[in-house]
Amino acid sequence: MGLGGCIILIAVGAILTFATDWDVQGVNLDVVGIILMIVGLIGVTTFSSIYRRRRVMVPPTTVVEDERHHNHRDGYIDGGYGM
Repeated sequence: MGLGGCIILIAVGAILTFATDWDVQGVNLDVVGIILMIVGLIGVTTFSSIYRRRRVMVPPTTVVEDERHHNHRDGYIDGGYGM
């Protein structure tokens, strides 16, 4: 389940808990909504911790210019005289 699925669980749980007044015999929808919100929060924290571990920090590197690629002929350096 990805981050989007976890957010959907939280939203559905909040709707069931706070926005409905349905009475279903044998099922307490407030408890079901709270359980869905808790499962969604656990999923978000798990997803974010896994994503943080996967992210690789690459140190910046300096570009080394190779001088063998420049054209040196008859006083012209890369198309400009004496530059």
